[in-house]
Amino acid sequence: MTQFLIANMAPIMFASLVVFLLSGFPIAFALAANGLLFAFVGIELGLLPSALLQALPSRLFGIIENDTLLAIPFFTFMGLILERSGMAEDLLDTIGQLFGPIRGGLAYAVIFVGALLAATTGVVAASVISMGLISLPLMLKYKYDKRLASGVIALPARLPRSSRRRWC
Repeated sequence: MTQFLIANMAPIMFASLVVFLLSGFPIAFALAANGLLFAFVGIELGLLPSALLQALPSRLFGIIENDTLLAIPFFTFMGLILERSGMAEDLLDTIGQLFGPIRGGLAYAVIFVGALLAATTGVVAASVISMGLISLPLMLKYKYDKRLASGVIALPARLPRSSRRRWC
């Protein structure tokens, strides 16, 4: 039984994650519980040294102290302010008129503004959240398909970093 667990640890871990998720746990808690559960199993089987779990608090505080991550809530707040004030809708509508003769001009405008925002902020998650807050209501107002609108918003996040720099 021990050899079976050692040989098939990854599939068993994946299957238990699926069970956690299907039972209704939120994703963050399911990932944390699954990781800790299998860390303890790995220590009991001799696959992991117990000192790895002692390093966990210092890793968490190291991630929390990362100054770059401060940009995510600030740019999300900026996107919320732009969306609530109506400035973002006016900006995207104006750029959409620039691309007006082209079919899907608003989608091109969202890609253009999203690439600029992603290149200037450097934190892609913050720019995607901001663009989602800003442009999704406008695109749905102009009867864009939900799948197309969300794909267009997420496009700058999928571009390699070197391509984002070339676009701007």
